[in-house]
Amino acid sequence: MHCLENRRLFPEFSVKDNLLMGAFSLKDKEQIEKNFDFALEVFPRLKERLKQIAQTMSGGEQQMLSIARGLMASPKLLLLDEPSVGLAQIVKEQIFEGLEKIKKEGVTTLLVEQDSVMALGLASRVYILESGKIVLEGLKEEIENNAYVKNIYLGVG
Repeated sequence: MHCLENRRLFPEFSVKDNLLMGAFSLKDKEQIEKNFDFALEVFPRLKERLKQIAQTMSGGEQQMLSIARGLMASPKLLLLDEPSVGLAQIVKEQIFEGLEKIKKEGVTTLLVEQDSVMALGLASRVYILESGKIVLEGLKEEIENNAYVKNIYLGVG
């Protein structure tokens, strides 16, 4: 399931209806209910907003809804394109807390993210791209301890 940078929600639908649209390909009602509960566990703020119209939500809430809607399809692989772009730090942290819960459930996630500190906090394996080319790859620990990465990407070198 691919969650796009610009969210692509159904703007005039409620949060609940947006979530249910994410499960359109599933036939098993029990699985849909399980996914719905998990999506709300990942992003508890959505539970408070089930009747709210998507376009009236903040950007961070819309991003949470976009990811949660992706979870409704029971994906084995979740592709995320800049989930924290343009969001306040506190909202970024909430998004990444949710992504950590998704990771613990065993959903493989491919994350494209410019906030290297947040991305490294979640990553198991890291690929660093510069001008569209992979310049460095490895396990999180290898990348975190790399002098180049510390200096250029983490600002601690």
